[in-house]
Amino acid sequence: MTDDRESTLLADVPDRLFIGGEWRAAEGGATLTVQDPATGRTVRTIASASVADGTAALDAAVDAFPAWAATPARERGELLRRAFDLLQQRKEDFALLMTIEMGKPLAEARGEVAYGGEFLRWFGEEAPRIQGRYGPNPEGTGRMIVSQHPVGPCFLITPWNFPLAMATRKIAPALAAGCTVVVKPAELTPLTTLYFVKLLEDAGLPAGVVNVITTSTSGAVSEPIIRDPRLRKLSFTGSTPVGQKLLEQAAGGVLRTSMELGGNAPFVVFDDADLDKAVDGAIAAKFRNIGQACTAANRFIVHRSVADEFARRVTERVRSFGIGRGTEEGVTIGPLIDDRAVAKASQLVEDAVSRGAELRTGGSAVDGPGTFYQPTVIANVRAGSDILREEIFGPVLAIVPFDDEDDAVRLANDTEYGLVSYVYTESLARGQRMIERLETGMMGLNVGVVSNAAAPFGGWKLSGLGREGGAEGIHEYLQTKYTLTPSPFA
Repeated sequence: MTDDRESTLLADVPDRLFIGGEWRAAEGGATLTVQDPATGRTVRTIASASVADGTAALDAAVDAFPAWAATPARERGELLRRAFDLLQQRKEDFALLMTIEMGKPLAEARGEVAYGGEFLRWFGEEAPRIQGRYGPNPEGTGRMIVSQHPVGPCFLITPWNFPLAMATRKIAPALAAGCTVVVKPAELTPLTTLYFVKLLEDAGLPAGVVNVITTSTSGAVSEPIIRDPRLRKLSFTGSTPVGQKLLEQAAGGVLRTSMELGGNAPFVVFDDADLDKAVDGAIAAKFRNIGQACTAANRFIVHRSVADEFARRVTERVRSFGIGRGTEEGVTIGPLIDDRAVAKASQLVEDAVSRGAELRTGGSAVDGPGTFYQPTVIANVRAGSDILREEIFGPVLAIVPFDDEDDAVRLANDTEYGLVSYVYTESLARGQRMIERLETGMMGLNVGVVSNAAAPFGGWKLSGLGREGGAEGIHEYLQTKYTLTPSPFA
């Protein structure tokens, strides 16, 4: 059983849909259960929205849009700042809640609270900085006015792996821009979003500006919302196949879309790299969030002259990791999100070893309860192994040796994805060449974590469209209008 603090916290999390400023049951009283992946126990039963509930949420967002779009930017920003302040006050509750429903160690959950909160602060500050321009046309016959306007009601679909940060990364810029939203959190981790919207209520959120639907029938509920002509923006974080399907649905309405999709990040270590720094970066890039991050390093491409030493050092570190429920002292690796994730990690490791890779440590699922997989290192992974093509989404570090810079670039770019790349080298010139040569939307040069609220997060190729965060993030929720007026001197 959970302790008293966990029980009290869980009881404080809303178990209903949030539509038009009211907490309400789903149509017909339908429910879904949320489980703790570390124990397999059900921790909460909440409402499961129907198609009609989804339409009602969009109705509320549409009705609230004109007033919210007309709200002064400063007021929109101040709402986000109040939400930021409340989140700091309640950070321990949010961290514990994420650990319960998603499994990440408590220390990492606290890190997500800090990261997620920065989107509230950043976009609260960006709201009053939305700008246009005014000036003469080249002919001198008129004046051009370029202005920015909120795109309209938005549908935001968030993933299970970062249940707070992915919600704030979408909600904050939408609200700052003057948009209203319907949010659909992942079925596996909806509690954090429900708790966050309760916080927004406390911050003074007007009715209908943010609406939340939780559901066990995501596809059925989402498609009518996406195809509704009143919707003007879709933002999705998740797998590339699902994103491609959603893009097809969004095409009919020519929706603005932001797609943060899959990754297959290379982590390139050159022979001149500082190996101590490279190992530290590798641990962060691979094992943060139990490897369940789209930015997680997937393929460790290491110069042959240092590959064995790199493998030895990371193996030594990985063997020291503690495995267990994220609330326990000394735990580094929590559970994977479900049985399917464990099965996938097992399959990828088994395939690589069968093709000649060397298992240095780990390589097995951990007996239950819970869905745990041992932190794993495999070296000398051979070409053709599934683990080099598929996103691992688990605590498995796979090492591939290379011989020269051209070989490293070829291996790094040999993927249909292009979200993030990591490079370790002490050569400034080589680092600059890699910035130019790697096909990636983001890059960490001698750093293992790149995410920041002030930076444009997004990828190339099948890793997605658009950017979240940074000055670019708010423009995903704005549309441009050009107006020509006669010259006042004509």
